[in-house]
Amino acid sequence: MLPYGSLSEAETALGRNLTLAETLWFNYSATKSDYFLYCHNILFLFLIFSLAPLPYVFIEIKRLYPFDPYKIQPKVRLSLQEMLNCYKDVMIMFFLVVGPLQLVSYPSIQMIGIRTGLPLPSVWEVAAQLVVYFLIEDYTNYWLHRFLHMNRWGYENIHKVHHEYEAPIGFAAPYAHWAEILLLGIPSFLGPAIVPGHLITFWLWIALRQIEAIDTHKGYDFPWAITKLIPFYGGADHHDYHHYVGGQSQSNFASVFTYCDYIYGTDKGYRYQKKILKKLKEDLANVVEQNGGSYKKSD
Repeated sequence: MLPYGSLSEAETALGRNLTLAETLWFNYSATKSDYFLYCHNILFLFLIFSLAPLPYVFIEIKRLYPFDPYKIQPKVRLSLQEMLNCYKDVMIMFFLVVGPLQLVSYPSIQMIGIRTGLPLPSVWEVAAQLVVYFLIEDYTNYWLHRFLHMNRWGYENIHKVHHEYEAPIGFAAPYAHWAEILLLGIPSFLGPAIVPGHLITFWLWIALRQIEAIDTHKGYDFPWAITKLIPFYGGADHHDYHHYVGGQSQSNFASVFTYCDYIYGTDKGYRYQKKILKKLKEDLANVVEQNGGSYKKSD
């Protein structure tokens, strides 16, 4: 709850007029407790888990021709019922684990110093903190994820649940064992713990991280995606290989970026596959060219 009784009192305390964003924040948050504001995460996560995968569900069900060439595993098609079953399981885990975890974790947010007051952070401050959060989460998640594959007990009893979808779909991004949800929540919390900021930054971080997870599980690799402009961003193609290989996978453990897999040599299988596919496409193109622009199947 903000310690100001009115806008003029807030402006006097800051020694300047409030920005439009600060005025909107004051009007919304002035009479609400910090705990209530923090619990907005539950609503945000519910909406993201429910709505963000829908465009990919529509593309998958309708099998729209313009998008077919970008399906990473074209031989695998899930029915609408199978995807709804996945969503149902995600929601069960959401209401039993994710939501209650948000409700009881507020003291940790207080402890690390996430603030709700004025002034609001600048756009550059928010952007810089988000970059730090993504880098910290990605590096920590890499090692925890790799551990769950290297440790047979950890894989068979925990991480195997997430790998039930060998060809990922958007709804399957948060589909996991309850213990994995708790374990991989640690990397998401580390960034804000090391570089605490405003609650709005924290909201953005949680939302963007989940949207990114859905993006990497969508099952399609669109060449026009804006994420292609982000250096070292793995995306769906990078993570889809990890699911395709499955439990024996010792490749592509990174959650967001590719640099850890490259540095530690855990993307060799993926890079070899891409090299072979590229060679096959070049050979096919040469055959087509030699046949006057058409491809003839041999008997």
